[in-house]
Amino acid sequence: MEITMKRELISDKRLCRLLAAGVFITLTTLSAFVRIPLPFTPVPLTLQTFFVLLSGALLGRKLGVFAQSAYMFLGFSGQQVFTGSGSGSLYLLGPTGGYLVGFILAAYLAGSFLIKENQNVLAIFIKLLAADFIILFSGMLWLKVSLSCSLSKAFLLGFLPFVLGDILKVILATVVYHKIRARIKEALY
Repeated sequence: MEITMKRELISDKRLCRLLAAGVFITLTTLSAFVRIPLPFTPVPLTLQTFFVLLSGALLGRKLGVFAQSAYMFLGFSGQQVFTGSGSGSLYLLGPTGGYLVGFILAAYLAGSFLIKENQNVLAIFIKLLAADFIILFSGMLWLKVSLSCSLSKAFLLGFLPFVLGDILKVILATVVYHKIRARIKEALY
């Protein structure tokens, strides 16, 4: 029985990587619909950052960036994959455009930070938190531009309200990554 459990269903690693990227494109899309509007900011809470961080951490920086770039391309090309069923180039010019660009940067950083195997849980948490804060920082900077407001107002609208929720998502991403990283790396590489 144990031999059967360790046998791969798909032995072509390239196909496994492509399927894994597709899974994260899908998860990022679906998590855009887990949306909580906040009355004091034009940016809603979503579950997307959790899957963005895991895409970079589990898939690595190249495949994580590919998954998030493909997600962006789908939305840019008119597929309603963004929060609130949004799509198109004009959506990227709206208040959440900076966060979407931050997804690509965060996937790259998460993948880069976690190349080294056998990192302790605290190190994983800190590295994923840094990658997450890149999303918030990118979003905050774009809010400053798109709303023509001060940096301090953009911080209050686009960074500070999301810190606690993002810390919780990073904790969850850290636990998930720590538990399944060895199996995912084995399946993909």
